[in-house]
Amino acid sequence: MSDQDWLADTRISYDTVAVGYADQVRDALAGEPYLRVSLALFADMVQAAVDGPVADVGCGPGHVTAYLSKLGVDAFGIDLSPKMIDVARRDNPGLRFEVGSMTDLSLGDASVAGLVAFWSLIHVPDDAVPTVFGHFRRVLRPGGPLLLGFHVGDGSRLKTQGYGGHPMRVYVHRRQPDQVTAWLRDAGFTVEAQLMLNLDQPFPGAVLFARRQP
Repeated sequence: MSDQDWLADTRISYDTVAVGYADQVRDALAGEPYLRVSLALFADMVQAAVDGPVADVGCGPGHVTAYLSKLGVDAFGIDLSPKMIDVARRDNPGLRFEVGSMTDLSLGDASVAGLVAFWSLIHVPDDAVPTVFGHFRRVLRPGGPLLLGFHVGDGSRLKTQGYGGHPMRVYVHRRQPDQVTAWLRDAGFTVEAQLMLNLDQPFPGAVLFARRQP
């Protein structure tokens, strides 16, 4: 599958489910204490090191962007789906959101103080991840923190329905933290910490804290 194929499938799928997805995740962080702590630590890291704008890449309906803003971070959101961005703007009128792709971020070099990608890499195929991490490094300031969240496991599955029963066509990729860590190091990041989540559940997750090397 070419880049244009999976990007188009992802964009169309999330345009289709945008409203239902927003309804499902709007208050999701309230029940995720470890994710809230991770975001709070990330906000402290940004403010202590290179305070400035923070990009929430793959922001969806903007609930993580909004949470970071409440923590005092100058956060803005980017998402591939125009309908998701419409919902994010509707639900968070005081924040900035824009349509864009993590495979070709339209941000200036060293223009952001921090970057979050919370479960937005799950639809990116393995061969495109190094390109994405290259863009993350390019737009981050030296020393800027990166916070990643993703599904842990092996293999991929095709998701054909979701969020209100609407049709989708996206592959969900599950990865081992060691693989993601290796990609980050190859892209010029230092990996500082790892948190495993929901280890006794069918679909565990992981959060990685990394920092752009000079």
